[in-house]
Amino acid sequence: MKRIVIKVGSAVLTQDNEIAKERMLNLVNLIAKLRKKYEVILVSSGAVAAGYSALRIDKSKQISKKAIAAAGQPILMSSYKKKFDIFAIDTAQILLTEDDFDSRKRTKIFQEIINTHLENRILPIVNENDISSTPEQLFGDNDQLSANVAHAVDADFLIVLSDIDGYYDKNPSEHKDAKLYKVLTELPEGALEDKATPNNPFATGGIVTKLKAADFLMKRGKKMLLTNGFNLSAAESFLLEKKHTLGTLFAPKKKEEE
Repeated sequence: MKRIVIKVGSAVLTQDNEIAKERMLNLVNLIAKLRKKYEVILVSSGAVAAGYSALRIDKSKQISKKAIAAAGQPILMSSYKKKFDIFAIDTAQILLTEDDFDSRKRTKIFQEIINTHLENRILPIVNENDISSTPEQLFGDNDQLSANVAHAVDADFLIVLSDIDGYYDKNPSEHKDAKLYKVLTELPEGALEDKATPNNPFATGGIVTKLKAADFLMKRGKKMLLTNGFNLSAAESFLLEKKHTLGTLFAPKKKEEE
């Protein structure tokens, strides 16, 4: 079985400060299908957005954001559990920080935990442990966390589900003639120098953090698909039918091309 990591962002999972139940159910339904063919690891945002529905305090303050995340984690996981229960899929929560990837001993621990879950048909759901950690210990966004997870667990693919169809040559919201990149083997010059500009107030990334994740994986010989999380048909076609209908595939250069 091939192994994949799916990352879903806050913009997809939440709406109006609450879990977007229908979109979450669509994601869970897709994962249930994928598990017949792949070992699946889910990296999920949404704890802060979910927590804000219970604790409406100023999320711009660091300690407030931690408190909101602490309130949101059980809400997020409870929502997932209810939906995965429909498909008789057991889940586990794994909270990581950047430090977990800097120590061979700590990395090996979570690698073995994830492997044990997958061997026993449990779906690992990963998020950043931003409650007890310092800013220096955090990736700061789940795009780069998911890329590091994909590399650490030797996944074949990272699928990033976002509020955009893929990566364009210019901002599609400002330019009607923007063209979607279908396949990239390297990033355009200066692509990583822009500021992160998430569309959702609860998101911490934007296109730049996704490009950093893609760059990280391509340099390590791995692939990433950036595609729409509101309509999962492109992700499903790519993973189950091997049809690349929509989205940007970031793929490392083949040796003969180098």
